[in-house]
Amino acid sequence: MTDATDLDSRLDAALAELEVDFRRHGPGQFLVKLPGTARLETNCWVIARPQSVFVQAFVCRRPDENHEGVYRFLLQRNARLYGVHYALDRIGDIHLIGRIPHAVAGPEELDRVLGQVLEAADGDFNTLLELGFATSIRREWAWRTERGESLANLKAFAHLIED
Repeated sequence: MTDATDLDSRLDAALAELEVDFRRHGPGQFLVKLPGTARLETNCWVIARPQSVFVQAFVCRRPDENHEGVYRFLLQRNARLYGVHYALDRIGDIHLIGRIPHAVAGPEELDRVLGQVLEAADGDFNTLLELGFATSIRREWAWRTERGESLANLKAFAHLIED
């Protein structure tokens, strides 16, 4: 088994080498901020545990509607992900989680797994919103239109609006 202090130092060095924005939150606990496009940023925990390095990122809150469609999408997407998978917490919020064995928890593997977290969280974000929050998006669009408010951050969902 890897010494906890050694693993902590290796993770710190690996994250610094990757030049990602991160902060230490205690021994073996790092909060990494991954910049995105659909999501402005994805916060991802990298936590040293006795048998592996745990990775967790919040993706989106519990869907308001179409739960079956959202969960079908997540399960199908899990088959194409590397090192992480979609999971639900106890209240139904959607997360990406994964584990990296201590032996391979270096810069290359962290880069690959964090890259997958970013690609999935950012790339799937609008699809998850469309599937699970379409009614809310339409209401928000109508509210902003009635008041002359900006629709800039809703443009990706223009195809959901019926004339």
